[in-house]
Amino acid sequence: MEINNPNPERELSSRQSEIFRILVQEYISTANPVGSGTIQKIGGMEISSATIRNELASLEEMGFLTQPHTSAGRIPTVQGYRYYVERLMQHVDLPAIERHMIRHQFHQIRLDLEQWMRLTAAILAHKAQSASLVTPPHAVNSRFKYLEIVSIRDTLCLMILVLHDSSVYQKMLSLNEPKSQDDLKKISNKLNELLKNRSVRDIRNSTNPELTGLQGLEAEVFEHVLMQMRQADQRLFRNIYQDGLVNVLHQPEFVEPAKFRQLVELLEQRDYLETVLSRILNANGVQIIIGSEGLHEDILDISLVLSPYGIKGKASGVLGIMGPTRMQYSRVISTVQYIAQLMDGLIADMYNTGSL
Repeated sequence: MEINNPNPERELSSRQSEIFRILVQEYISTANPVGSGTIQKIGGMEISSATIRNELASLEEMGFLTQPHTSAGRIPTVQGYRYYVERLMQHVDLPAIERHMIRHQFHQIRLDLEQWMRLTAAILAHKAQSASLVTPPHAVNSRFKYLEIVSIRDTLCLMILVLHDSSVYQKMLSLNEPKSQDDLKKISNKLNELLKNRSVRDIRNSTNPELTGLQGLEAEVFEHVLMQMRQADQRLFRNIYQDGLVNVLHQPEFVEPAKFRQLVELLEQRDYLETVLSRILNANGVQIIIGSEGLHEDILDISLVLSPYGIKGKASGVLGIMGPTRMQYSRVISTVQYIAQLMDGLIADMYNTGSL
């Protein structure tokens, strides 16, 4: 696992670390501010509540804790969560029985990319009890796989283009003169043969006289294919699958309509999501963005646990969780990490068998 932010410079003493670890874990479990008495009871510590209160005050001065109300206990800050995740949290693997169940679900539908994406989003949301994000694998250089032209009426047809990363594009074409389905089939067969497995660069650099000499409707369809492939190369995320938003409704942080609305707006803002996800696409391993560490400084209650998956340089995507900063980081990280590794293998299998 890799973290996207540098470690805090300040080191905690062993006693401060233990007090802070207990506080964070208790707050994650209960969503209630934690006081010295609770820490003393849970930790079985042979120090007084007054000593614990002094340490809590020191932790607050360091920026690791904050106190919602004067008489209340304390809760972690964004900096505090970061320290906990990097220094104090125990990393555990997803239990073997859960890994087996997840793997079995994927292998039941292993040749259907669309179902993979939906299943991945559903499993992540269920395991983390939060909202999930998944992008389909994006080919660095899209490659032509298959073209079909379907007659709608005499002077109107539908062009269906399939690329090797399983993306499908459709475009209606108006014809200058009527064409039968047999005529359209001949054109698609010819282009399928000429463009098979080729990238935009391959096609542009081709000296094949059959390709460079296309005319009429053949040339028109060819240009539409090239245009669509160029657009596919430029757009990293043609779709973002989501699931589990209802899970967030049950989290105390989002009972307030304004905070829940903020989460919904983030999920709906393509520009924000695509900016964040594009950063993750070239990262190594699980990346964690806590609260205001993201692009919006005013976001304090939302964290992202994301990972790239796939084959770098060929086809890769991003998957992960968006939820409250008060999340079970260890379990979420292990779930995201395992499913990303599973997807790595599935994408590799598709490439090796030529399915992509």
